[in-house]
Amino acid sequence: MINKIEFTAKNLTSNAGLFLLLEHANKNGIFDLIDHDLVFENASTNKIKMNHIKTMLCGNFIGIDKLERLKLLQSDPLVNEFNISIKEPETVSRFLGNFSYKTTHMLREINFKVFRKLLRKSKLKVITIDIDSSVINVEGHQEGAVKGYNPKKIGNNCYNIQFAFCDELKAYITGFVRSGNTYTANGAAEMIKEIVAHIKTDDLEILFRMDSGYFDDDIITTIGISRLQVFDQGKRVSNARFSSYSTNHFIHQR
Repeated sequence: MINKIEFTAKNLTSNAGLFLLLEHANKNGIFDLIDHDLVFENASTNKIKMNHIKTMLCGNFIGIDKLERLKLLQSDPLVNEFNISIKEPETVSRFLGNFSYKTTHMLREINFKVFRKLLRKSKLKVITIDIDSSVINVEGHQEGAVKGYNPKKIGNNCYNIQFAFCDELKAYITGFVRSGNTYTANGAAEMIKEIVAHIKTDDLEILFRMDSGYFDDDIITTIGISRLQVFDQGKRVSNARFSSYSTNHFIHQR
């Protein structure tokens, strides 16, 4: 916590917005949750994890697109006041290399806990979950990046990211990275199962919204055809062919 602010040259920052974001994360117990629930097998990695995770969060908050740009924060007085020591990009990269499937899954579980907390506070009875995908262009030969649909730079390797957001709360729920040549609906059924398992309660209705590329047998089977309603631009559609619409689809989970 910053108790006193001195308006001198050494305390000037171009990232003042970090103050509110870091305070919000701390106040809502996000840092404590990560510290408790994210456990690496190596004791030394556990010791440094929070500093590096806070570093990555700061980088994400200011919109960096590569680790090299973390250097922009190394001498920032505001970051220093939060006891965050920004290390060299190579050091941060080595830390990220410690993540495995197990620890990555721990982060996903932490994210669901944070979302459930937001949902409880909101007291919403109906929520709309948008499922969509986005292409991330890459330069070089990063692991898992292959040529696929890449409108940002045709012919380049890319990743295809699938994610889910809650429309009412403007909150990220879950997501994962896929190879660039992955079909739109791949993994969507499993994502829906995971979301329902983590947040569905008897007094909560969930609307899943996605475009026509996501409508396939796996998704229909996952939700259950007897509990399925299809909406096109807000209007209920009877005996719909799922491939015949391109936008504004809703699946109503009762």
